Amino acid sequence: MKKIYQIYLDSYRGLSSASWMLAIVMLINRAGSMVFPFLGVYMTKELHFTDEQTGYVLACYGLGSMTGSMLGGWITDKIGNYKLQYLSLLGSIPMFILLPHFTSVISLALMIFFQSTISEMFRPANSVAITKYARPENITRAFSLNRMAVNLGFSIGPAMGGMLAAISYALLFYINAGAAFFAAVVFIYFFKGRKENPKPTVSVEEDQDITLGASGTKRKSPYKDGLFLFYSFFCTLYSIAFLQLFSTLPIFYEKVGGLNEFEIGIVLGYSGLLIFLTEMLLVHMAERHLTTQKTIFYGALIAPLAFGVFLLDHSLFTIFLSITLLSASEMLIFPYTSTVTAMRADDSSKGAYMGVNGLTFAVGFIIAPILGTKIAANFGYNTLWIVMGSVFLLSAFGLNYTVGKMIKPKV
Repeated sequence: MKKIYQIYLDSYRGLSSASWMLAIVMLINRAGSMVFPFLGVYMTKELHFTDEQTGYVLACYGLGSMTGSMLGGWITDKIGNYKLQYLSLLGSIPMFILLPHFTSVISLALMIFFQSTISEMFRPANSVAITKYARPENITRAFSLNRMAVNLGFSIGPAMGGMLAAISYALLFYINAGAAFFAAVVFIYFFKGRKENPKPTVSVEEDQDITLGASGTKRKSPYKDGLFLFYSFFCTLYSIAFLQLFSTLPIFYEKVGGLNEFEIGIVLGYSGLLIFLTEMLLVHMAERHLTTQKTIFYGALIAPLAFGVFLLDHSLFTIFLSITLLSASEMLIFPYTSTVTAMRADDSSKGAYMGVNGLTFAVGFIIAPILGTKIAANFGYNTLWIVMGSVFLLSAFGLNYTVGKMIKPKV
Protein backbone atom coordinates (compact mmCIF):
# COMPACT_ATOMS: atom_id res chain seq x y z
CA MET A 1 0.00 0.00 0.00
CA LYS A 2 2.85 2.36 0.83
CA LYS A 3 4.41 1.75 -2.59
CA ILE A 4 1.10 2.39 -4.36
CA TYR A 5 0.65 5.58 -2.34
CA GLN A 6 4.15 6.74 -3.35
CA ILE A 7 3.46 6.03 -7.04
CA TYR A 8 0.20 7.96 -6.71
CA LEU A 9 2.06 10.97 -5.28
CA ASP A 10 4.73 10.74 -7.98
CA SER A 11 2.06 10.96 -10.68
CA TYR A 12 1.26 14.53 -9.54
CA ARG A 13 4.83 15.79 -9.08
CA GLY A 14 6.45 18.22 -11.50
CA LEU A 15 3.24 19.79 -12.81
CA SER A 16 3.35 23.59 -13.04
CA SER A 17 1.05 25.88 -11.05
CA ALA A 18 -0.49 27.09 -14.33
CA SER A 19 -1.34 23.48 -15.25
CA TRP A 20 -3.10 23.12 -11.91
CA MET A 21 -5.03 26.36 -12.41
CA LEU A 22 -6.15 25.34 -15.91
CA ALA A 23 -7.46 22.15 -14.31
CA ILE A 24 -9.23 24.10 -11.53
CA VAL A 25 -10.96 26.36 -14.07
CA MET A 26 -12.02 23.28 -15.98
CA LEU A 27 -13.31 21.70 -12.76
CA ILE A 28 -15.47 24.74 -11.95
CA ASN A 29 -16.81 24.88 -15.50
CA ARG A 30 -17.57 21.17 -15.80
CA ALA A 31 -19.03 20.82 -12.31
CA GLY A 32 -21.85 22.97 -13.61
CA SER A 33 -22.19 20.93 -16.80
CA MET A 34 -25.32 19.12 -15.71
CA VAL A 35 -27.39 19.66 -18.82
CA PHE A 36 -25.84 17.53 -21.51
CA PRO A 37 -26.07 14.05 -19.89
CA PHE A 38 -29.77 14.71 -19.33
CA LEU A 39 -30.64 16.35 -22.65
CA GLY A 40 -31.79 13.06 -24.18
CA VAL A 41 -34.02 12.24 -21.21
CA TYR A 42 -35.20 15.89 -21.02
CA MET A 43 -36.32 15.86 -24.63
CA THR A 44 -38.03 12.46 -24.57
CA LYS A 45 -39.63 12.76 -21.14
CA GLU A 46 -40.25 16.49 -20.64
CA LEU A 47 -40.69 17.78 -24.21
CA HIS A 48 -42.08 14.48 -25.58
CA PHE A 49 -39.77 14.32 -28.59
CA THR A 50 -39.42 10.95 -30.31
CA ASP A 51 -36.09 9.12 -30.02
CA GLU A 52 -35.19 10.07 -33.59
CA GLN A 53 -36.09 13.75 -33.05
CA THR A 54 -33.91 13.66 -29.94
CA GLY A 55 -31.08 12.17 -31.99
CA TYR A 56 -31.27 15.00 -34.55
CA VAL A 57 -31.28 17.70 -31.86
CA LEU A 58 -28.31 16.11 -30.11
CA ALA A 59 -26.54 15.95 -33.46
CA CYS A 60 -26.85 19.75 -33.62
CA TYR A 61 -24.71 19.87 -30.49
CA GLY A 62 -22.09 17.92 -32.44
CA LEU A 63 -22.44 20.23 -35.43
CA GLY A 64 -21.90 23.22 -33.16
CA SER A 65 -18.99 21.44 -31.50
CA MET A 66 -17.41 20.83 -34.92
CA THR A 67 -17.89 24.47 -35.89
CA GLY A 68 -16.53 25.64 -32.54
CA SER A 69 -13.48 23.38 -32.79
CA MET A 70 -12.59 24.60 -36.27
CA LEU A 71 -13.15 28.25 -35.40
CA GLY A 72 -11.49 27.85 -32.02
CA GLY A 73 -8.33 26.37 -33.47
CA TRP A 74 -8.07 29.08 -36.14
CA ILE A 75 -8.86 31.96 -33.75
CA THR A 76 -6.42 30.65 -31.13
CA ASP A 77 -3.56 30.92 -33.62
CA LYS A 78 -4.70 34.49 -34.44
CA ILE A 79 -5.47 36.06 -31.02
CA GLY A 80 -3.98 33.60 -28.52
CA ASN A 81 -5.47 31.02 -26.17
CA TYR A 82 -6.07 33.43 -23.24
CA LYS A 83 -8.51 35.76 -25.02
CA LEU A 84 -10.45 32.98 -26.66
CA GLN A 85 -10.88 31.01 -23.43
CA TYR A 86 -12.43 33.87 -21.47
CA LEU A 87 -14.56 35.01 -24.44
CA SER A 88 -15.92 31.48 -24.82
CA LEU A 89 -16.72 31.18 -21.10
CA LEU A 90 -18.47 34.55 -20.97
CA GLY A 91 -20.28 34.02 -24.27
CA SER A 92 -21.82 30.72 -23.14
CA ILE A 93 -23.58 32.33 -20.14
CA PRO A 94 -26.55 33.95 -21.97
CA MET A 95 -26.93 30.87 -24.16
CA PHE A 96 -27.47 28.61 -21.14
CA ILE A 97 -29.98 31.07 -19.67
CA LEU A 98 -32.02 31.17 -22.88
CA LEU A 99 -32.04 27.42 -23.66
CA PRO A 100 -35.00 26.30 -21.48
CA HIS A 101 -37.25 28.85 -23.23
CA PHE A 102 -36.98 27.01 -26.58
CA THR A 103 -39.12 23.88 -26.63
CA SER A 104 -39.81 23.02 -30.28
CA VAL A 105 -37.54 20.63 -32.17
CA ILE A 106 -36.21 23.24 -34.62
CA SER A 107 -35.78 26.11 -32.14
CA LEU A 108 -34.06 23.93 -29.56
CA ALA A 109 -31.80 22.41 -32.22
CA LEU A 110 -30.72 25.90 -33.38
CA MET A 111 -30.09 27.13 -29.83
CA ILE A 112 -28.07 24.04 -28.95
CA PHE A 113 -26.03 24.54 -32.13
CA PHE A 114 -25.15 28.14 -31.20
CA GLN A 115 -24.50 27.28 -27.54
CA SER A 116 -22.23 24.41 -28.53
CA THR A 117 -20.33 26.52 -31.06
CA ILE A 118 -19.51 29.15 -28.44
CA SER A 119 -18.71 26.68 -25.66
CA GLU A 120 -16.57 24.35 -27.76
CA MET A 121 -14.28 27.12 -29.02
CA PHE A 122 -12.89 26.87 -25.51
CA ARG A 123 -11.53 23.35 -26.08
CA PRO A 124 -8.72 23.90 -28.65
CA ALA A 125 -7.65 27.11 -26.88
CA ASN A 126 -7.49 25.27 -23.56
CA SER A 127 -5.51 22.41 -25.13
CA VAL A 128 -2.99 24.86 -26.56
CA ALA A 129 -2.71 26.52 -23.14
CA ILE A 130 -1.83 23.15 -21.61
CA THR A 131 1.06 22.73 -24.05
CA LYS A 132 2.22 26.32 -23.41
CA TYR A 133 2.24 26.15 -19.61
CA ALA A 134 3.28 22.52 -19.01
CA ARG A 135 6.89 21.38 -18.93
CA PRO A 136 7.70 19.36 -22.08
CA GLU A 137 8.25 16.10 -20.20
CA ASN A 138 4.91 16.46 -18.40
CA ILE A 139 2.56 17.26 -21.28
CA THR A 140 0.70 13.92 -21.23
CA ARG A 141 0.20 14.17 -17.47
CA ALA A 142 -0.90 17.81 -17.83
CA PHE A 143 -3.57 16.71 -20.30
CA SER A 144 -4.48 13.92 -17.88
CA LEU A 145 -4.71 16.38 -14.98
CA ASN A 146 -7.06 18.52 -17.05
CA ARG A 147 -9.20 15.49 -17.85
CA MET A 148 -9.15 14.53 -14.17
CA ALA A 149 -10.68 17.91 -13.40
CA VAL A 150 -13.28 17.41 -16.14
CA ASN A 151 -14.25 14.08 -14.66
CA LEU A 152 -14.35 15.30 -11.08
CA GLY A 153 -16.72 17.98 -12.33
CA PHE A 154 -18.57 15.33 -14.25
CA SER A 155 -18.94 13.22 -11.10
CA ILE A 156 -20.38 16.19 -9.18
CA GLY A 157 -22.51 17.58 -12.01
CA PRO A 158 -24.68 14.59 -12.98
CA ALA A 159 -25.25 13.60 -9.35
CA MET A 160 -26.51 17.12 -8.58
CA GLY A 161 -28.21 17.31 -11.95
CA GLY A 162 -30.23 14.19 -11.28
CA MET A 163 -31.60 15.72 -8.08
CA LEU A 164 -32.31 19.09 -9.72
CA ALA A 165 -33.96 17.50 -12.76
CA ALA A 166 -36.51 15.93 -10.43
CA ILE A 167 -37.43 19.50 -9.36
CA SER A 168 -37.00 21.47 -12.59
CA TYR A 169 -34.94 20.94 -15.74
CA ALA A 170 -34.64 24.71 -16.09
CA LEU A 171 -32.43 24.76 -12.97
CA LEU A 172 -29.83 22.70 -14.84
CA PHE A 173 -29.48 25.38 -17.51
CA TYR A 174 -29.26 28.25 -15.02
CA ILE A 175 -26.62 26.51 -12.89
CA ASN A 176 -24.57 25.87 -16.05
CA ALA A 177 -24.64 29.62 -16.67
CA GLY A 178 -23.52 30.36 -13.12
CA ALA A 179 -20.65 27.87 -13.32
CA ALA A 180 -19.44 29.36 -16.62
CA PHE A 181 -19.42 32.84 -15.03
CA PHE A 182 -17.48 31.64 -11.98
CA ALA A 183 -14.97 29.79 -14.18
CA ALA A 184 -14.44 32.94 -16.28
CA VAL A 185 -13.77 35.07 -13.18
CA VAL A 186 -11.20 32.60 -11.80
CA PHE A 187 -9.53 32.18 -15.20
CA ILE A 188 -9.17 35.92 -15.86
CA TYR A 189 -7.90 36.58 -12.32
CA PHE A 190 -5.11 33.99 -12.54
CA PHE A 191 -4.03 34.15 -16.20
CA LYS A 192 -4.33 37.86 -17.04
CA GLY A 193 -0.80 39.02 -17.91
CA ARG A 194 0.74 35.62 -17.08
CA LYS A 195 3.73 34.62 -19.22
CA GLU A 196 3.86 31.24 -20.91
CA ASN A 197 6.79 28.86 -20.47
CA PRO A 198 9.82 29.66 -22.64
CA LYS A 199 10.50 27.33 -25.54
CA PRO A 200 12.46 24.27 -24.34
CA THR A 201 16.09 23.93 -25.28
CA VAL A 202 15.47 20.21 -25.88
CA SER A 203 13.06 19.31 -28.64
CA VAL A 204 9.61 18.52 -27.31
CA GLU A 205 9.22 16.01 -30.08
CA GLU A 206 12.42 14.32 -28.98
CA ASP A 207 11.36 14.25 -25.35
CA GLN A 208 7.93 12.81 -26.16
CA ASP A 209 9.18 10.51 -28.93
CA ILE A 210 6.66 11.98 -31.35
CA THR A 211 8.21 12.65 -34.73
CA LEU A 212 7.18 15.41 -37.12
CA GLY A 213 8.32 13.22 -39.98
CA ALA A 214 11.52 12.01 -41.49
CA SER A 215 12.71 15.47 -42.42
CA GLY A 216 11.36 17.24 -39.33
CA THR A 217 9.69 19.79 -41.61
CA LYS A 218 7.41 22.38 -40.07
CA ARG A 219 3.68 21.83 -40.38
CA LYS A 220 1.56 24.83 -41.25
CA SER A 221 -1.77 23.06 -41.70
CA PRO A 222 -3.15 19.78 -40.35
CA TYR A 223 -5.39 19.57 -43.43
CA LYS A 224 -2.29 18.94 -45.59
CA ASP A 225 -0.87 16.32 -43.21
CA GLY A 226 -2.13 13.08 -44.75
CA LEU A 227 -0.94 10.73 -42.02
CA PHE A 228 -2.41 12.93 -39.30
CA LEU A 229 -5.77 13.08 -41.11
CA PHE A 230 -5.78 9.28 -41.38
CA TYR A 231 -5.05 9.10 -37.64
CA SER A 232 -7.85 11.61 -36.99
CA PHE A 233 -10.29 9.43 -38.94
CA PHE A 234 -9.75 6.58 -36.46
CA CYS A 235 -10.02 9.01 -33.55
CA THR A 236 -13.40 9.97 -35.00
CA LEU A 237 -14.51 6.33 -35.18
CA TYR A 238 -13.61 5.88 -31.53
CA SER A 239 -15.57 9.04 -30.66
CA ILE A 240 -18.68 7.87 -32.53
CA ALA A 241 -18.85 4.70 -30.44
CA PHE A 242 -17.73 6.33 -27.18
CA LEU A 243 -20.25 9.17 -27.42
CA GLN A 244 -23.15 6.76 -27.11
CA LEU A 245 -22.39 7.55 -23.45
CA PHE A 246 -24.07 10.94 -23.89
CA SER A 247 -26.81 10.03 -26.36
CA THR A 248 -28.27 6.52 -26.37
CA LEU A 249 -26.86 5.20 -23.08
CA PRO A 250 -28.89 7.50 -20.77
CA ILE A 251 -32.03 6.68 -22.78
CA PHE A 252 -31.15 2.97 -22.57
CA TYR A 253 -30.65 3.29 -18.80
CA GLU A 254 -34.14 4.77 -18.46
CA LYS A 255 -36.11 2.67 -20.97
CA VAL A 256 -34.41 -0.72 -20.65
CA GLY A 257 -32.52 -0.50 -17.37
CA GLY A 258 -35.47 1.09 -15.57
CA LEU A 259 -33.40 3.86 -13.93
CA ASN A 260 -34.81 7.27 -13.03
CA GLU A 261 -32.98 10.61 -13.47
CA PHE A 262 -31.37 10.49 -10.04
CA GLU A 263 -30.09 6.94 -10.63
CA ILE A 264 -28.78 7.86 -14.08
CA GLY A 265 -26.94 10.77 -12.44
CA ILE A 266 -25.39 8.39 -9.92
CA VAL A 267 -24.13 6.05 -12.66
CA LEU A 268 -22.62 8.90 -14.69
CA GLY A 269 -21.26 10.52 -11.55
CA TYR A 270 -19.58 7.24 -10.61
CA SER A 271 -17.79 7.28 -13.97
CA GLY A 272 -16.44 10.77 -13.36
CA LEU A 273 -15.38 9.94 -9.80
CA LEU A 274 -13.62 6.74 -10.92
CA ILE A 275 -11.65 8.65 -13.55
CA PHE A 276 -10.83 11.42 -11.08
CA LEU A 277 -9.42 8.92 -8.57
CA THR A 278 -7.48 6.68 -10.94
CA GLU A 279 -6.56 8.41 -14.22
CA MET A 280 -3.38 10.16 -13.07
CA LEU A 281 -2.14 6.93 -11.48
CA LEU A 282 -3.04 4.88 -14.56
CA VAL A 283 -1.36 7.33 -16.94
CA HIS A 284 1.73 7.53 -14.71
CA MET A 285 2.04 3.73 -14.72
CA ALA A 286 1.41 3.54 -18.46
CA GLU A 287 4.20 6.08 -19.07
CA ARG A 288 6.60 3.88 -17.09
CA HIS A 289 5.67 0.49 -18.52
CA LEU A 290 4.03 0.97 -21.94
CA THR A 291 4.73 2.87 -25.13
CA THR A 292 2.25 5.48 -26.33
CA GLN A 293 1.27 3.19 -29.19
CA LYS A 294 0.51 0.22 -26.91
CA THR A 295 -1.36 2.37 -24.39
CA ILE A 296 -3.71 3.71 -27.06
CA PHE A 297 -4.17 0.24 -28.59
CA TYR A 298 -4.98 -1.47 -25.28
CA GLY A 299 -7.29 1.38 -24.31
CA ALA A 300 -9.30 0.99 -27.51
CA LEU A 301 -9.44 -2.80 -27.14
CA ILE A 302 -11.11 -2.52 -23.72
CA ALA A 303 -13.98 -0.44 -25.08
CA PRO A 304 -15.97 -3.14 -27.00
CA LEU A 305 -16.38 -5.07 -23.74
CA ALA A 306 -18.25 -2.10 -22.25
CA PHE A 307 -21.08 -2.60 -24.74
CA GLY A 308 -20.70 -6.36 -25.08
CA VAL A 309 -21.78 -6.98 -21.48
CA PHE A 310 -25.26 -5.63 -22.33
CA LEU A 311 -25.78 -8.65 -24.58
CA LEU A 312 -25.85 -10.71 -21.36
CA ASP A 313 -28.29 -8.70 -19.22
CA HIS A 314 -29.36 -5.19 -18.17
CA SER A 315 -28.97 -5.44 -14.40
CA LEU A 316 -27.60 -2.63 -12.25
CA PHE A 317 -24.38 -4.62 -11.75
CA THR A 318 -23.94 -4.91 -15.52
CA ILE A 319 -24.59 -1.19 -15.98
CA PHE A 320 -21.84 -0.36 -13.47
CA LEU A 321 -19.49 -2.93 -15.02
CA SER A 322 -20.09 -1.41 -18.44
CA ILE A 323 -19.41 2.16 -17.32
CA THR A 324 -16.25 0.98 -15.49
CA LEU A 325 -14.85 -0.60 -18.66
CA LEU A 326 -15.77 2.43 -20.76
CA SER A 327 -14.09 4.73 -18.22
CA ALA A 328 -10.91 2.62 -18.24
CA SER A 329 -10.81 2.85 -22.03
CA GLU A 330 -11.15 6.63 -22.16
CA MET A 331 -8.46 7.08 -19.48
CA LEU A 332 -5.97 5.31 -21.75
CA ILE A 333 -7.14 6.95 -24.97
CA PHE A 334 -7.81 10.66 -24.60
CA PRO A 335 -4.70 11.99 -22.77
CA TYR A 336 -2.46 10.18 -25.25
CA THR A 337 -4.32 11.07 -28.44
CA SER A 338 -4.22 14.73 -27.34
CA THR A 339 -0.46 14.47 -26.72
CA VAL A 340 0.18 12.85 -30.11
CA THR A 341 -1.79 15.69 -31.73
CA ALA A 342 0.02 18.46 -29.83
CA MET A 343 3.43 17.02 -30.60
CA ARG A 344 2.62 16.48 -34.26
CA ALA A 345 2.25 20.25 -34.75
CA ASP A 346 4.87 22.95 -34.75
CA ASP A 347 4.49 26.01 -32.51
CA SER A 348 2.70 28.14 -35.10
CA SER A 349 0.05 25.52 -35.90
CA LYS A 350 -0.79 24.02 -32.51
CA GLY A 351 -4.17 25.74 -32.43
CA ALA A 352 -5.14 24.33 -35.84
CA TYR A 353 -3.97 20.82 -34.93
CA MET A 354 -5.79 20.87 -31.58
CA GLY A 355 -8.82 22.19 -33.44
CA VAL A 356 -8.78 19.10 -35.65
CA ASN A 357 -8.36 16.98 -32.53
CA GLY A 358 -11.52 18.62 -31.16
CA LEU A 359 -13.12 18.14 -34.56
CA THR A 360 -12.83 14.35 -34.28
CA PHE A 361 -14.89 14.55 -31.09
CA ALA A 362 -17.33 17.02 -32.65
CA VAL A 363 -17.97 14.84 -35.71
CA GLY A 364 -18.56 11.99 -33.28
CA PHE A 365 -21.15 14.15 -31.53
CA ILE A 366 -22.97 14.67 -34.84
CA ILE A 367 -22.98 11.05 -35.99
CA ALA A 368 -23.28 9.23 -32.64
CA PRO A 369 -26.81 10.33 -31.62
CA ILE A 370 -28.33 10.05 -35.10
CA LEU A 371 -26.76 6.69 -35.84
CA GLY A 372 -27.30 5.35 -32.33
CA THR A 373 -30.97 6.32 -32.02
CA LYS A 374 -31.77 5.07 -35.55
CA ILE A 375 -30.16 1.68 -34.95
CA ALA A 376 -31.85 1.36 -31.55
CA ALA A 377 -35.26 2.38 -32.93
CA ASN A 378 -35.15 0.13 -36.00
CA PHE A 379 -33.09 -2.87 -34.90
CA GLY A 380 -32.98 -2.78 -31.10
CA TYR A 381 -30.30 -2.04 -28.54
CA ASN A 382 -28.50 -5.39 -28.89
CA THR A 383 -27.76 -4.59 -32.53
CA LEU A 384 -26.56 -1.13 -31.49
CA TRP A 385 -24.04 -2.58 -29.03
CA ILE A 386 -22.74 -5.06 -31.62
CA VAL A 387 -22.29 -2.32 -34.23
CA MET A 388 -20.58 0.08 -31.80
CA GLY A 389 -18.34 -2.67 -30.45
CA SER A 390 -17.21 -3.35 -34.03
CA VAL A 391 -16.51 0.36 -34.55
CA PHE A 392 -14.35 0.33 -31.41
CA LEU A 393 -12.36 -2.62 -32.75
CA LEU A 394 -11.79 -0.96 -36.12
CA SER A 395 -10.59 2.20 -34.38
CA ALA A 396 -8.22 0.17 -32.18
CA PHE A 397 -6.35 -1.34 -35.10
CA GLY A 398 -6.42 1.89 -37.11
CA LEU A 399 -4.99 3.92 -34.22
CA ASN A 400 -2.35 1.27 -33.58
CA TYR A 401 -1.18 1.54 -37.18
CA THR A 402 -1.21 5.34 -37.53
CA VAL A 403 0.28 6.11 -34.11
CA GLY A 404 3.04 3.62 -34.86
CA LYS A 405 3.87 5.61 -37.98
CA MET A 406 4.08 8.89 -36.05
CA ILE A 407 6.18 7.75 -33.10
CA LYS A 408 9.90 7.07 -32.96
CA PRO A 409 10.92 4.18 -30.71
CA LYS A 410 12.78 5.30 -27.57
CA VAL A 411 16.54 5.08 -27.72
